[in-house]
Amino acid sequence: MSLNKAVFMLLVALFSSFARSQSGNAEKRDSLLTQDLDEVVVTATRTVRQLSSLPLPVTLIPQEQIARTGVTRLNEILSEQTGIVMTPDATIGGGEGVQIQGIASDYVLVLIDGVPVVGRSSGNLDLSRFAIGNIKQIEVVKGPSSSLFGSEALGGVINIITEKPTSEAITGHVGHRAASFNNQNSNFSLNQRRENFGYSLFVDRMSSDGFDLATGDNGQTVNPFVNHTLNGRLFFDVSDKAKLFASGRYFAQEFNVAPSTAEEQDANAHLRLDHDASGKVNWQYELYYTRYVTNEQTVDPIDNAILMDNDFNQQLLRPEIRYNRRFGERNTMTLGLGYNWETLDRSLFAEQVTFDSQYLFAQYDFVPMEKMNVIVGARFDNHSEYNSQLSPKLSARYNFSDHFAVKASVGSGFKAPDFRQLYLDFTNVAGGGYSVFGKDVEAAGIQRLLDNGEIANLVVDPADLGARLDAESSVGYNLGASFKKGKLSTDINFFRNDFRNLIDTQILASRTNGQNVFGYINRERVYTQGAELDVKYRINQHLNLAMGYQLLYAFDKDKEAAVEAGTEFARDPQTLETIRLARGDYFGLENRSRHTFNAKVFYEVPKWDANANLRVVYRSRFGLTDRNGNGLLDPWDNSFVDGYALVNLALGKTFYKKYEVRLGANNLLDFTGENPLAAQGTQVRVNPGIQFFTRLNIQF
Repeated sequence: MSLNKAVFMLLVALFSSFARSQSGNAEKRDSLLTQDLDEVVVTATRTVRQLSSLPLPVTLIPQEQIARTGVTRLNEILSEQTGIVMTPDATIGGGEGVQIQGIASDYVLVLIDGVPVVGRSSGNLDLSRFAIGNIKQIEVVKGPSSSLFGSEALGGVINIITEKPTSEAITGHVGHRAASFNNQNSNFSLNQRRENFGYSLFVDRMSSDGFDLATGDNGQTVNPFVNHTLNGRLFFDVSDKAKLFASGRYFAQEFNVAPSTAEEQDANAHLRLDHDASGKVNWQYELYYTRYVTNEQTVDPIDNAILMDNDFNQQLLRPEIRYNRRFGERNTMTLGLGYNWETLDRSLFAEQVTFDSQYLFAQYDFVPMEKMNVIVGARFDNHSEYNSQLSPKLSARYNFSDHFAVKASVGSGFKAPDFRQLYLDFTNVAGGGYSVFGKDVEAAGIQRLLDNGEIANLVVDPADLGARLDAESSVGYNLGASFKKGKLSTDINFFRNDFRNLIDTQILASRTNGQNVFGYINRERVYTQGAELDVKYRINQHLNLAMGYQLLYAFDKDKEAAVEAGTEFARDPQTLETIRLARGDYFGLENRSRHTFNAKVFYEVPKWDANANLRVVYRSRFGLTDRNGNGLLDPWDNSFVDGYALVNLALGKTFYKKYEVRLGANNLLDFTGENPLAAQGTQVRVNPGIQFFTRLNIQF
């Protein structure tokens, strides 16, 4: 018997035995079957659960809130949520990623209808490529979620849930949004449900002239672009007990960077069959395929010489089977197993590379006593390129009354070394000749440079070249409480995430041209900890207030210990004096703000069929990178961005129940800021400034 099969049979036996012992404890109706669909989530447990009953920290962004804000892309709506920050890369114009509880975007898994999207050419996933005009809600699970979703869910999960057709009549909308920088966004949707068959179609087109954050340079920070999104879905009830879902999505984008070229394509196909074998047993069979392709060619505008080719072709195929079994009325066991086949063909790699892995997971969601809910689960991943991983998780919620509850969870997460960290073989000729090698090719790369006489000094022991990279791992803790009574709703959550074996770059050798050769190594031990507070208050039927605050501490443990031991120093750039750092001088990890705050006011005027909302997002100061060479952020670094607030306003009115006009401004106070990494004598802004928009939407 194989290891996978043995582990799977053991988990089935343990969970089945435990479930039978609990089946007589519950007498009430199953809450999973009786909830208002507007208040349920599926990502946290991979089953339908009421949001207010979960023992985990979860953020739900409903369709109505998205529509009222007037935003059109995933990154825009996420940036206004508590504990979620859109962070710029340290490089100017390097894009931005999403940060959850201080955990970087590399470790946050993004899903559409429960299946993953790919396309992380440099770690970050560009969330601006996801149109949100046809979604029902966005679900964000904070903290390690590898017990259900495996690699990349080390820091959390963002799941985009698309809406389903419900009306027998043909319904849909057509809309157009015009905004600053000649940003034009048109979309169209069509939905219908007739007896046992339903379908939906969504088409979106966006174009922009882009913008430039840096003055006096050639080109723009964001180049002019045009992109298209096409999403079609089919729903078919094969019988009373079997339901079929099929979906296809295609995204294409082109940038105007002549004489250079840059384009990307993102396509996926998703097929799922839900089978209710009995009143207590449900099977789900899923097949998913996705492909992400980019073609970039950098051309010298003077002599048209090709400076760099960067082609990227990533594919993922994943079949999965899930089994749900109810015991009694309130206890549910979930078992699942699946297979991942992933391949990447990239011009910066010596050859096409392939991963494959097998996984199984188990979860038991039960009510051991009347006021308590417990969820216990684990996942086992067997991967072709790194050690097998076991990711357990335990969470619990206790309702002291109808209004007050406490909840706690602890779980582990992991992230496998990615293709780039294993197979990258890159020399930047245009950038001075530095080289970067992935772990599996670094020995051959160094030997090639030695044979060519291009190595001046080898920094590492040759015996260490090519040593296996371990998967990055974390353990996350969350402890919270919620109070909901009348018009007031309050949630507070304390969190801590401890990380081991984070993959960092290291210098392998120095080249004869004065540049370095870089590789990857397991080195960093870091942690993030803090608290999140969400408060919602309904002043009256038409006026709602919401506020959120996050306090965050994020540190490298080794650097923290070195500072406390008095072995870390900094040089004052003014006096050139060398200063021993004290504990209070260590600011923390890059791109993390100690304080973030958001406030939202939503107001409705029913007699005018109008509404308005004002949203404020604040980030306190943060450092982009170490500038004085001691490997940490301290007061003598000059890479800090000052704290700032973004104020967004949207006004909407509906005419004749079908025609909606929405006007607004994002960054109403016209904040631009200044990037401290700009070269001397130049100015680089953090934000392009105020962005006005207007939108017309017609429902039918």
